[in-house]
Amino acid sequence: MERRLFGTDGIRGLANTHPMTAEVALALGKAAGRLFQRGDHRHRVVIGKDTRLSGYMLEPALTAGFISAGMDVMLVGPMPTPGVAFLTRSLRADLGVVISASHNPYHDNGIKLFGPDGFKLSDEAELEIERLVDSGSTEGLAAPADLGRAKRIDDARGRYIENLKSSFPKGLTLAGLKIVVDSAHGAAYQLAGTLLFELGAEVIRLGVQPNGLNINENCGSNHPESLREAVLRERADLGVALDGDADRVVLVDNEGSLIDGDQVLALIARSWHGEGRLKGRGVVATVMSNLGLEKHVRSLGLELLRTKVGDRYVVERMRAEGCNVGGEQSGHIILSDFATTGDGLLAALQVLAVIRQQDRPAAEVGRVFTPLPQQLKNIRVARRIDLTAPEIAGFLDREQARLDGIGRLLVRASGTEPVIRVMVEAEDEALLKDVLETVSERIAAYSQEAA
Repeated sequence: MERRLFGTDGIRGLANTHPMTAEVALALGKAAGRLFQRGDHRHRVVIGKDTRLSGYMLEPALTAGFISAGMDVMLVGPMPTPGVAFLTRSLRADLGVVISASHNPYHDNGIKLFGPDGFKLSDEAELEIERLVDSGSTEGLAAPADLGRAKRIDDARGRYIENLKSSFPKGLTLAGLKIVVDSAHGAAYQLAGTLLFELGAEVIRLGVQPNGLNINENCGSNHPESLREAVLRERADLGVALDGDADRVVLVDNEGSLIDGDQVLALIARSWHGEGRLKGRGVVATVMSNLGLEKHVRSLGLELLRTKVGDRYVVERMRAEGCNVGGEQSGHIILSDFATTGDGLLAALQVLAVIRQQDRPAAEVGRVFTPLPQQLKNIRVARRIDLTAPEIAGFLDREQARLDGIGRLLVRASGTEPVIRVMVEAEDEALLKDVLETVSERIAAYSQEAA
């Protein structure tokens, strides 16, 4: 069965247009509620969201769908995606739902589902939900006396903060550190600063005035420029930039340099390996991670296990391999000793723990390896194009041959946007730029031909 609603990270689209409509959300709640009616206990679902205006439309529609399926709904309001995953397990719920489009602009929204174990649903479960949505059947909905109820969970934010604090090494505090945190006017705007303050830091808060329209706008992990300016202006020890649902993080060191997800992975892997805490054969990352990370991991006697782009694929490989550290260059960092999905605040705390333990500035701690020059270009296309078609695949093979031994070429379609992403990595920067431009121009021309 072909997937129509679910992509690589739940359902996502332009708010108030298919599939991000109240009608689809209502049908989704009914379908998922029916599918997760397992056992004779009172069934429950946790629903969290970010700060997008369209959340006010989708939240009540989902709530109505779940109630009609006989599920009690626990509403936690603005809550990071990893917070909802945690609460789903902590509250012994049967399902968790996040209403968010992550790092996308306010006009997009999305719906992510978590099972009772706190992990994102399998492909099979998502396909079954789609089948139930398509059927439109009312079979299995609750009798009038068995309808669910909805209530707000007032202590949800505090529960999640305490869970994050428990991941920080005992005996350590952040006292004496000045930290700038940019919450991107998103799901963590109420709790990110509180978490760092309660651990002892002096905190400067950015991106904490959501108005429904400004989430991720010139702020957060996609736009860390204002964070960098604040770190330098305030002479802070570290800057922390989250995205709209706080499942990814980008850091800025005390000298204003970016620390991306690859450096965070390298830092945590080296620290945990030295402490005997690293599990499995090494670290799980995606095809986008820099070759410099791979070389560093190998220098530790470990392996870098690569997956397709998408944190769900990273998690699947981590579970299969028994690894406890994985993530993406973009800042999705999964630390399975503490969480079931990417958690920006959790990753930031682990970096801060190393800074504290080593008593060295972030500029020294965060530069773990020297990355190979790498450039990424996004090419917006009018429609999906087949990158395996002979006329384009052969061309890409020839361009890759130019990089053999000194770099990589990766061309892939985005799973969430009408975009083709071209990444080139090479020791020779002139060759890198030439391959990038040549491939980008050919992809753009092919897109026009295919339209």
